Amino acid sequence: MKRKKNKVFLDSNVILSGLFSDKGPPRLLLDILCLGLPMITGVTGRYNLIEIERNIKKRLPAALPLYQAYLTKLKMEIVPLPSQEDIRRFAGTTSLKDIPVIASAFVADADFLVTGDKEILFAVQGKHCFPFKIISPADFFGFTLPEILKRLEHNLKKKNPL
Repeated sequence: MKRKKNKVFLDSNVILSGLFSDKGPPRLLLDILCLGLPMITGVTGRYNLIEIERNIKKRLPAALPLYQAYLTKLKMEIVPLPSQEDIRRFAGTTSLKDIPVIASAFVADADFLVTGDKEILFAVQGKHCFPFKIISPADFFGFTLPEILKRLEHNLKKKNPL
C-alpha cells in the first residue's frame, strides 16, 4: 500500500521567519521542502501569500525578488482564497483575521497547519473541530519529522535492500 504524503500547510509567519532566518524550525522546514522529499509536501494559501507580500513591501521591499525566487524553490501548492462558505464554517474558532488561514488549510486538505501565531495556537488548544493538527514549527519537528524520516528510511530500504 502506498503511503500518502504529509501535507503541511505553512502559515505566512512560518514562511517569513524561515526566509529571514538562517536557523530555527521555520528555516529548517523551508529547507526540507526544498529537498522534495517523497513523504512531505508543502502548501500555503493565496491569502497567506498576499499577507507575506504586503509585509515584505512594507518592511523590506528590496527582499521581494529574493522571496519570489525562493518561493518557486519550495514547490508548494498554492490554494485559492477560501470561499465565504469555508470562512463561515470556522467562524468563532479563532480571531477574524486568522479564520481565512484555517479555512485555507481546510481547503488544502492539509494534515498539519504549522503556525507560529500564538493567538491561533492558544485559540485552538483543546478543540478537536479541525480535520488537521495545528502545531508550532518546533512541535512539527518533535512529533512529525521522526515519523517522516522513519517512513523515508523504510522506503529506501525496500528499494535498496542490502
